[in-house]
Amino acid sequence: MEEVLFESETEESRAAVADYLRSVADRLDDGAVTLRSGDEELTVNPPETVEFEVKVEREGAETSLELELEWAEDASGASGGGFEVA
Repeated sequence: MEEVLFESETEESRAAVADYLRSVADRLDDGAVTLRSGDEELTVNPPETVEFEVKVEREGAETSLELELEWAEDASGASGGGFEVA
């Protein structure tokens, strides 16, 4: 069963979202990502290698772009394939 540890949804400008993603990327590079929303805060420490999923979905007139990082709590960091943003 899935347990939601942190969730936040707001309407932001494209530029604000890009800034947020850059900030997450910088912290991911450092090894620890702390997420905050109001009085909620969660820090995660992903291993060196994670499963990375990019998905674009359309439901009616709405399109979504989802970026997901997933790892096992006891992950060792085995290397996988590559990805590219074009």
